[in-house]
Amino acid sequence: MKIQASMPAIIVMTVGVTALGSWRLSATVTSNQAHETGGNTRVAISQTLPRMDGNHLEAKAIEVTYQPGASSPAHSHPCPVLAYVAEGAIRSQVNDEPERVYKVGETFYEAPNGVHRVSANASQTEPAKLIAFFVCDHEGPITVAIPASQKNNDK
Repeated sequence: MKIQASMPAIIVMTVGVTALGSWRLSATVTSNQAHETGGNTRVAISQTLPRMDGNHLEAKAIEVTYQPGASSPAHSHPCPVLAYVAEGAIRSQVNDEPERVYKVGETFYEAPNGVHRVSANASQTEPAKLIAFFVCDHEGPITVAIPASQKNNDK
């Protein structure tokens, strides 16, 4: 797995989350807003986040590129994650939810500390890319390895 952070994306997310100044992240586009922007906007994802320490919020946007057939080992994130598929298709399964394939323009949410059992390129011939937006209330690792005992059956 290749992980790259795009500096403009990090700056945009940091400014956006700082401007929120609250414990939740949500977006709503009203008809007036759509008119003002020429109708070229859409809410890709809106998710209420768990309560966080607003004095220590940190946002990160991470670009994850999967080569054809590539995958990540089972892992967890201590922070909520909003993911946007930017290229190709991504196979994903968190906890005991059904495995899904997300295509370009689709989004998904991962609650903090969920076991991400499947994170892979759905194609054996084309690359795939997702942008993962992390909103954390502490400094620390954004990805944590899963012990072997939790990889397949624990929630």
